[in-house]
Amino acid sequence: MIKVVVIGGGWSGCASALTAKYAGADVTILEKTDMILGLGNVGGIMRNNGRYTAAEEIINLGAGELLEITDKASLHTKVNFPGHNHASLYDVTKVGPMMQNLLISKDINIMYMARVVDVNKDKGKIKGVYLATGEYIEGDIFIETTGSTGPMGNCLRYGNGCSMCILRCPSFGPRVSISKRAGIEDLLGQRGDESYGAFSGSCELCKESLSDEIVEKLNSEGVVILPVPKEDINMDKLKVKVCQQYALDEYAENIILLDTGYAKLMTTYYPIEKLRKVKGLERARYVDPYSGGKGNSIRYLSMAPRNNGMKVEGLDNLLCAGEKSGLFVGHTEAMATGSLAGHNSVRLALGIPLLELPHNTAIGDIISFANQMVKTPEGLKTRYTFAGADYFQRMKDLNLYTTDNEKIKERIERIGLLNIYKEKIV
Repeated sequence: MIKVVVIGGGWSGCASALTAKYAGADVTILEKTDMILGLGNVGGIMRNNGRYTAAEEIINLGAGELLEITDKASLHTKVNFPGHNHASLYDVTKVGPMMQNLLISKDINIMYMARVVDVNKDKGKIKGVYLATGEYIEGDIFIETTGSTGPMGNCLRYGNGCSMCILRCPSFGPRVSISKRAGIEDLLGQRGDESYGAFSGSCELCKESLSDEIVEKLNSEGVVILPVPKEDINMDKLKVKVCQQYALDEYAENIILLDTGYAKLMTTYYPIEKLRKVKGLERARYVDPYSGGKGNSIRYLSMAPRNNGMKVEGLDNLLCAGEKSGLFVGHTEAMATGSLAGHNSVRLALGIPLLELPHNTAIGDIISFANQMVKTPEGLKTRYTFAGADYFQRMKDLNLYTTDNEKIKERIERIGLLNIYKEKIV
């Protein structure tokens, strides 16, 4: 049986594992922390703007169990907030165990606290990987979904210091770029001023630390918008955000809270003494990152060059997905790239052509467009998300954006790819 090893257990890693399993592989996930889903444990936003279209494409391509989890865990649906429509807000405290149960039910092996630190490569092929414990894991095909956040040194060099985010580098060790260990040079994202990396775009507040009025409104409506005192409005902070779909004036002029189990604060960081000046937030406390009053994690410092089938260029048996595969933002984007990488892992092992999703799908277009743009200086300063900014406008210009489920299903049927990810190849 073909053995596929997925390095990283975030949304893209879990998506890769599922579709590789559907295709007939024996699958192992190596996760460096003690829980899966990574940033998905503090995310919570789905189906907003063009992500609705992409989510339905994922379902019709055959990886719908991923969306079943976020849909079932949704606390609110069809929520509107500045720049975004028809969002679903899922409970971040529930999705991790739900995903773990799904993976176990599919007989996918999950190894926790399994940080990969090096590779054994023979010419252009990875034979196996070494864990921090010294254990050696062999495989036929490897999928790197390690993300682009961390290690601590990057947060110190390009940010405001380690903020002790959900990835917990001090506890579990820094992320290691597997493609770079195998001799492939990383691509680095830039900000507008050409400095490297970008701050993660949101923080989590403990709901119990907020006023009863705010909690009640969050629970009932899913969103609370509070004006920032005029003296504290800072437009410059919008430039450093990874999530350019939230780089609107409203996000500097207001405190925008979303109910994701926690109270999701839609800003990179906010000094706690200023936050507590706002009525109802006098006792506000950060849950993630713990130092959200000072900074946040720094992302987009480790991407691998790849083709549109998600295979890493220069290596025979390594694919990538999620932020490791480009300047992508969001869980839907991670699921979309991960599902394709997992399916193609079995194709790659068998030596048959990799599936490349066509341009008349939102997923196929964003994968190829981001790959084309990352080769340009300006493209390294751009982020690609179905939810907003430049790419969502491109979706609308190309008539790819729709919330009509039947039209999306017809789109996938027309190109002959309905439930392609469910097909067993070997």
